[in-house]
Amino acid sequence: MTNVTNTRKLPAQIQINVRDQKLTLLPQRAIFWEETQFLLLADLHLGKAGHFRKNGSPIPAAVHWQDLVILGTLIEKHQPKKVVLLGDLFHSTLNNEWLDFPQWMEQYAPLKFVLVKGNHDMLPEAAYNLDQLVVEPESWIEKPFLLTHKPVIEPNNQRGGWKFPKSSAKTTELYNLAGHIHPGTTVRLGLGQSERMPCFFFGPNIGLLPAFGQFTGCVRMNAQPPDQVYGVVSERSVVRVV
Repeated sequence: MTNVTNTRKLPAQIQINVRDQKLTLLPQRAIFWEETQFLLLADLHLGKAGHFRKNGSPIPAAVHWQDLVILGTLIEKHQPKKVVLLGDLFHSTLNNEWLDFPQWMEQYAPLKFVLVKGNHDMLPEAAYNLDQLVVEPESWIEKPFLLTHKPVIEPNNQRGGWKFPKSSAKTTELYNLAGHIHPGTTVRLGLGQSERMPCFFFGPNIGLLPAFGQFTGCVRMNAQPPDQVYGVVSERSVVRVV
């Protein structure tokens, strides 16, 4: 674990090089891919609050709007050519929170959003028929990356019951960027305190994005060199952990 005593001294964002591509890790839990000008994020989970309310949990509807406000701020700041959503854009069955999404997108027209479908993206096909939304059923290749929701290459040294497909010659030619796991790490804050937080995880052949949605948990990654882990300390800072 990395010892962090003053987050004000930490970098607001960190740029790394993966397969000769510059990826800027943003504290808002997204990646800006410099060469293509794409904004990448995973696991927005719109509608999750509504799903919990339907089942009796008093979760305010404002939760998903906060996520869209953050995403809108990133779009305005970075002016991406595309926004790439690595699955679980929407959490469950159709509800009013999904109906808000097309109206929200329209303010950024003609910007295109590419959704690589995740396991929670199970709305009727007609719901995805939106002018600004392009849907890829399982994966999208944008060399040198294979963009998926669930990882198709197993990270090193993982334990805890996650079942990853075995690596194959076909997939290892490309570097897999994925979501789904909601990776997390633990950072020491000083004075004997520590905190679990979302993280970006990069192994030799796979990178995992933290969940973009605020109403999500995280799973601690077991990382060892040459793995690299970057913790999202706050909405203002990203720090190298491993």
